[in-house]
Amino acid sequence: MDLIQSREKECEVIVDYIKAQSTSAKPLEILEAGCGRRWQLNLNGVEYVLTGVDLDAAALKMRKDDIGDLDIAVEGDLRSVQLPEHHYDVIYSSYVLEHIKGAEQVLNNLSRWVKPGGIIVIRIPDPHSVHGFITRMTPHWFHVLYYRIFLGFRNAGKPGYEPYPVHYDPVVSRRGIWDFCKKNEFTVLAEYGDGYMRPGKGVFRLLIHSVKVVGSILSFGALSSRYSNLLYIVQKQQAAQPI
Repeated sequence: MDLIQSREKECEVIVDYIKAQSTSAKPLEILEAGCGRRWQLNLNGVEYVLTGVDLDAAALKMRKDDIGDLDIAVEGDLRSVQLPEHHYDVIYSSYVLEHIKGAEQVLNNLSRWVKPGGIIVIRIPDPHSVHGFITRMTPHWFHVLYYRIFLGFRNAGKPGYEPYPVHYDPVVSRRGIWDFCKKNEFTVLAEYGDGYMRPGKGVFRLLIHSVKVVGSILSFGALSSRYSNLLYIVQKQQAAQPI
């Protein structure tokens, strides 16, 4: 697994893989599975139709009213929402699966919705990093406090704003994603961990980094301090052509 040292580089990697899917005269069909309040990628020069699905009505309303970049907006649960099968060239899911009880059902749906040869971009926290371990072991109110005090997000925890409660189903992990890909005929095109610091300022930033290093030492290296999150780009295998 390679490490990415900046958020800009991470987005650049994702954009490159998405642009590589744009090989026909038709606009790309892109599904943002758990679209939230903002689209983080710059796809200038690529024609695409963007469909966003989210269960958070407040966040979806902000996305439609304030940004207005969705061609189709769907309020619904990714475990049960009805979308066309084998329709999307790209499915993008960024820090969503860790918040869902039944995340494997969501992945099963993404597998049905993506075209053969299409890609799914998955961004998740690694539950076996120091950051992920602390997140799993602490209550939701602590996460809200962390976002407000350490990261400076004053609206954290309000309707439409992160953080959301976390569940970390077994599939939301390195082993879980690899096992899912093997069972569902996906090829892992890329696997990255982020090696860049999380937001925070001054002494808070240093404190967060120190906690990660100490946590990794106390776990005898079982928990990583080198990265906190994982990026996977996986491709649905095409059906074999008859001889």
